[in-house]
Amino acid sequence: MVADSPPDFRLRLRRDSNAVLGWFRDMWTRRWFRWLGYLALSGLLGLFLIWLIFARDLPSVDQLRDYEPPLPTMVRDAEGKPVHAYARERRVQLDYNEYPKTLVNAFLSAEDKTFFSHGGIDYPGIASAIITNVTSSGRPVGASTITQQVAKNLLLTNELSYRRKVREAILAMRIENALTKEQILELYLNEIPLGRRSFGVQAAARAYFDKDVDQLALHEMAFLAILPKAPEKYGRARFVDEALARRNFVLGSMASNGAITAAQRDAARAMPLGLTDSGNRAVAQVGGYYMEEVRRQLIAEFGETAEDGRLSVYAGGLWVRTPYDAKMQAAATNALRRGLIRYDAGKGWSGPIATIEADDKWASRLASSFIGIDYDGWRIAAVVSKSPGAAQIGFADGTTGTLPAGAATLGYRKTGGSAFSAMRPGDLIAVKATGGNSYALKNIPEVSGGFIAESPHSGRIYAMQGGFDVRLSPFNRATQAERQPGSTIKPFVYATALDNGMTPATLIVDGPFCVYQGANLGNKCFRNYGGAGGSGEHTMRWGLEQSRNLMTVKTASQVGMEPIVETIQAMGMGKHEPYLSTALGAGSTTVEKITNAYAMLANHGRELKPRVIDYAQDRRGKVIFPKNWKPCDGCNKKDWDGRPMPRFAKSGKQLMDPMTAYQVVHMLEGVVQRGTAVRLRDLGVPLFGKTGTTTGPNDVWFVGGTPNVVAGVYVGFDQPRNMGGYAQGGSMAAPIFKQFFEESLADSQPVPFVAPKGVRMVRIDRQSGRRVYGSWPGSDPKASIIWEAFKPESEPRRTIREEEIKPIKPARRQDAPVQQGPSRRTDSEFLEDRGGII
Repeated sequence: MVADSPPDFRLRLRRDSNAVLGWFRDMWTRRWFRWLGYLALSGLLGLFLIWLIFARDLPSVDQLRDYEPPLPTMVRDAEGKPVHAYARERRVQLDYNEYPKTLVNAFLSAEDKTFFSHGGIDYPGIASAIITNVTSSGRPVGASTITQQVAKNLLLTNELSYRRKVREAILAMRIENALTKEQILELYLNEIPLGRRSFGVQAAARAYFDKDVDQLALHEMAFLAILPKAPEKYGRARFVDEALARRNFVLGSMASNGAITAAQRDAARAMPLGLTDSGNRAVAQVGGYYMEEVRRQLIAEFGETAEDGRLSVYAGGLWVRTPYDAKMQAAATNALRRGLIRYDAGKGWSGPIATIEADDKWASRLASSFIGIDYDGWRIAAVVSKSPGAAQIGFADGTTGTLPAGAATLGYRKTGGSAFSAMRPGDLIAVKATGGNSYALKNIPEVSGGFIAESPHSGRIYAMQGGFDVRLSPFNRATQAERQPGSTIKPFVYATALDNGMTPATLIVDGPFCVYQGANLGNKCFRNYGGAGGSGEHTMRWGLEQSRNLMTVKTASQVGMEPIVETIQAMGMGKHEPYLSTALGAGSTTVEKITNAYAMLANHGRELKPRVIDYAQDRRGKVIFPKNWKPCDGCNKKDWDGRPMPRFAKSGKQLMDPMTAYQVVHMLEGVVQRGTAVRLRDLGVPLFGKTGTTTGPNDVWFVGGTPNVVAGVYVGFDQPRNMGGYAQGGSMAAPIFKQFFEESLADSQPVPFVAPKGVRMVRIDRQSGRRVYGSWPGSDPKASIIWEAFKPESEPRRTIREEEIKPIKPARRQDAPVQQGPSRRTDSEFLEDRGGII
């Protein structure tokens, strides 16, 4: 250091410093030197002002190091296949090395030929742009490099000004110092807006060609490279000539740069654009009520949008696995729609779906209404104009057609006249093509309903239909509609009775029953469905199979309504008042809740949580929902290591005695074999279930299924009203389940309901409830001798011989008459399947 240097060194340093200062004083006396100093100082001040004006509040380039673009949420079905995406923009993020080299060269040739040699700014290009802007009165042009475009797209706005260009240039130089060229290109190729709501090249490849980037041909790559100049222009039909010219220019530039050969250039120039309108079929976009319910739950958990774009439905890049089963969903949708149309047939036209203003903007008004339908070739049309013999109709895409008066002869329900005479311009209607450009009127059923199919092992919901079409009405009647369940609540009344000392063989009088309600109200007398009186003494099983109201209220009166409503609440169907009418379904619940309750019966009374989401992962694959999710270690091993297979432990609380739950399921099998759901017996597989018909009748129900799939369905008007005396659960709701089963489950291997440990299977006479010796149950479902399930030490003590059994007289039931059907299996097989004790 200076302090430790020899004295001669210090002297020499002082002498040299004085010499420099002297030289500077001498030079400052000269004018040109002073002007040079002033100029240098002005430059420094200018740079400071530029920083103060343009660069002081620029965003940090460090944001790009950990940049996470907004990505759509992808939904997968039960098999892991992508089926839906929640996004306002098409985005797919790829690594740089996943983009074909030829595709990268196409964008470099079109946008920035010197990208790998400049430092973020193309100075010759800027000079050329300045000259052009000074000499031209048109829209100002720029000379943005790819780095500058990254700065603008990710860190700045689209403001058209020289101030933004200066800020863009400053940021571009900073980006070049912070990131490699490959990293910059990766950001660019993933984020550049390319029209059709697509951001990034992979999304655009799907939007324009329905291909991934590694499947693109040379002429398709060149087309994508022209889009940054005019992303919303070149993809339109009326600009095809401009698009071809610009694409061919890019191909020529690629050949000049040595990226392709002249032969490749000429072959690609000869190709048409080849654009597709299908766009992004990589995701099926199944939509419907199911995916809307998934979206609703995701928004409740993560939010619709977030400032940082993370963990939000429309920007967080979540991966969601669902139990969605496409086959079951299609069957559920078809079955419910057919059921609604069957009921609605012959009742006339219910009126327009909605109305819009029938001006010259009718097409955009129709498109912005988002009303649509995907049933059997039906389309939503607007009545544009009307003449005495036909109506001119139009569709959301701007095309038009003709609706002849003879194709709209349905009677109008409100006036009694024809549908055609009731139509007005602006009405939105459903039509179906009949040939040429002519269409016929179709009617959207006024009645509606809900359907859910669920696993009784896990609560996973396989299918959900909340109405005719979610685009006609987003109200989900499977999860949101609170309806009276009618007789479908009775199994839980009898379950409470079984927990309080009664058995399936307990005799209950099917006779008059009245309750005194006080001096003002007097007696309240109950009757069976349709006003039928009593038929004497019968077993609990018989009363449930035939859905006898009098036997149910007598059981409820004997057990007490307090424990019954506690059972209903414990099984997740809601909190109900302890009135006797509640035992007949006077409360309210949803399809989802009651279907889950039946699934818990099949699950031996163990708690289930109905769910449409198995788990959700963030963009890096980490499971973030549910919060207590744990992986199954060893489940995906390639080879068996000789150790026991991983098993999932039973989850959920025990909400009902397992033996009680099985006894109820066993009795509900009888409902299918010889009761109100007998029309399902010819399906020939183990089924349990219960029909329901509410007062009016206003709603009709069926809930039940197999040991592996439980489904629930109701049909009714949104504003409850009488559906007509012929509407019953067995005749309207059960056929919907039957069609669902035939279309989705008929090929599955039949599985019996298995009794839990301790249940005793005993032969009884189902008429008297007495134990039978000397005879065995036969194959006829109407036979008097049956196997019955009892808890230990609760089976009947009195016995009866076969010759003492009296023929059972047919009784009036709630729904359909008994139908014959084949036996499922032999008695020994029955006992072996159930694990029961004789």
